[in-house]
Amino acid sequence: MSTVTADAAPRSAGLSTTLRRSWDKHWAAWAMVVPVVAVLAVLIFYPLVNGIWLTFTDQTEANQVAEICTKSITGGEVCRENPNAWSFVGLDNYINVLTGKVGEFWQWTGTTLIWTAAGVAFHYGLGLGLAVMIHREMRFRGLYRVMLVLPWAVPAFISAFAWKFLFNERLGLVNSVLNAIGVDSVAWFANKSTALFVAVVTNIWLGVPFMMVALLGGMQSIPEELYESAEIDGATPWQRFRNITLPGLRPVSMTVILLGTIWTFNMFPIIFLVTEGQPAGSTEILVTGAFRAAFEGIRNYSLASTYGVLILSILLIFSVFYRRVLRKQGEVW
Repeated sequence: MSTVTADAAPRSAGLSTTLRRSWDKHWAAWAMVVPVVAVLAVLIFYPLVNGIWLTFTDQTEANQVAEICTKSITGGEVCRENPNAWSFVGLDNYINVLTGKVGEFWQWTGTTLIWTAAGVAFHYGLGLGLAVMIHREMRFRGLYRVMLVLPWAVPAFISAFAWKFLFNERLGLVNSVLNAIGVDSVAWFANKSTALFVAVVTNIWLGVPFMMVALLGGMQSIPEELYESAEIDGATPWQRFRNITLPGLRPVSMTVILLGTIWTFNMFPIIFLVTEGQPAGSTEILVTGAFRAAFEGIRNYSLASTYGVLILSILLIFSVFYRRVLRKQGEVW
């Protein structure tokens, strides 16, 4: 025991000396980093740790206090123990969610995956097409770029309400156009597939400009000499696109696809404001389900935290798998 203590003392003294020397040498860097770390600890790390802890309890709005205090006749407070106070339940919340006893986790997960895959695919495909189009020399190219970026500048909730109105069954422009060509009005939010279609269209409108701008920046970094040499060698536009543009965009593409996947997976306002989970909650995704557990009815903090941890776990697993795939392809990330 004394040997361990004797070894630990010099080690801690050496660490203290190293930190002191680092502070003396790099005090300006430490002065800038420490406030950032403190802010992150308050705004991110503490809520994350607290949220994980809540998943192992049964804490709700009704049982979160251990004591119930009431006003007495004399004006003071009389406190007594809450018989229904929250307690530690271990993994019960995870078991209940994953087995379907509480909520519709697997249904929401399936909807979330469809929503994310469709959104990212159209974001990237349309963004790439528009980037290729406005990368070429043309009249009013600057005007086109500004107009195509405008949807990105509009707040998401405004776009959500606008698209919801466009697909309104009685007053919407979409049904008015269908009626004009002899097609009956469609109850867009009465069916899961059509409601999810409206949400995906809204999300595409919001997400394509970011993809376009990022991919356009990647295209502008590809040396023009490569295109000139390929054109001299007789390469067709498709061959130049496939053999020069796509490989040159690979680093940018991998990054924006990852970011787009995470953002779309957690895209709360579109589902919440456009479909509102209609019909009968069939278009809910994981983040809206977590919100409803936390803020609707009796607020179930432990259940909402469980959804949050599961969402974080899914995205972490995806990110790790995605990174491994990139490393196998020789990408540095």
